[in-house]
Amino acid sequence: MKIRVLGAGAGGGFPQWNCNCRNCAGVRQGRINAKTRTQSSIAVSQDGERWVLFNASPDIRTQLEQFPASHPRHGIRDTGIKAIILIDSQIDHTTGLLMLRESTQPLEIYCSEMVKQDLSTGFPLFTMLTHYCGVNHHPLPLDGTAFTIPGFDDLRFHSHSLKSKAPPYSPHRHDPHDGDNVGVIVEQISTGNRLYYAPGLGEIEPHVQAALESADCVLVDGTFWQHDEMERAGICSKLALDMGHLPQSGPGGMMEHLAPVKARKILIHINNTNPILDEDSSERHALTMAGIEVAHDGLEISL
Repeated sequence: MKIRVLGAGAGGGFPQWNCNCRNCAGVRQGRINAKTRTQSSIAVSQDGERWVLFNASPDIRTQLEQFPASHPRHGIRDTGIKAIILIDSQIDHTTGLLMLRESTQPLEIYCSEMVKQDLSTGFPLFTMLTHYCGVNHHPLPLDGTAFTIPGFDDLRFHSHSLKSKAPPYSPHRHDPHDGDNVGVIVEQISTGNRLYYAPGLGEIEPHVQAALESADCVLVDGTFWQHDEMERAGICSKLALDMGHLPQSGPGGMMEHLAPVKARKILIHINNTNPILDEDSSERHALTMAGIEVAHDGLEISL
């Protein structure tokens, strides 16, 4: 199985266009040792030619242009991207669908019914795309039941509901439903190798911990280092858990839950305020000592 990190940043990317926090100012001015990042998305393949795209960020055009395996190879209009799985309906994970409107075929999109509702009402991308390429929607199971995608005979997918948040525009932002956010296990049938992808995690439920411990590689929520990180940065009073993201540090944090995990452990969806973006920071050193990596754009993983 081949995995390509197209984008590793949270909403707004890094640096964020209107942010002058220590990280954003530091990377612009070359004062910190950090890589810029576009908004989070990955692609997964069984053979390096046909790819499943996970999330379509606003940066998708740039991400695909920098990813030669996705470029057209057969005919005047073509792409290596054959299907799309949406983890949630957040703006930073779905707006890129509009950039894919020139597709010569309807977009094959796998997402939960709740995500479909959001993208047909509060943020009606599916409705808008009917005027262009169109969308074939495939519902995701929320209980871990396996499903397959045509053309990917050596891959099996398992999706389950997560505790997180629907987007602010969602009609049920304050009325959580199963399927607002999902995690996905991708299993290569021929090898048994498993990837677990969950860029938005507000709580480590038993089925999530089981998925973490059964995987060979995990790409999970690395949004915030601290629960009150945004307040400490002088930006706003929003707290990590209130936004549906489990912070890395502190009791019950992501580092604690990843400690027993034997898989390759990688954080993704890194917010621009997170000190782990600075590769020389004490927080980044703590992750390294714990055997936890930080994803960056262009990272390639083979399982």
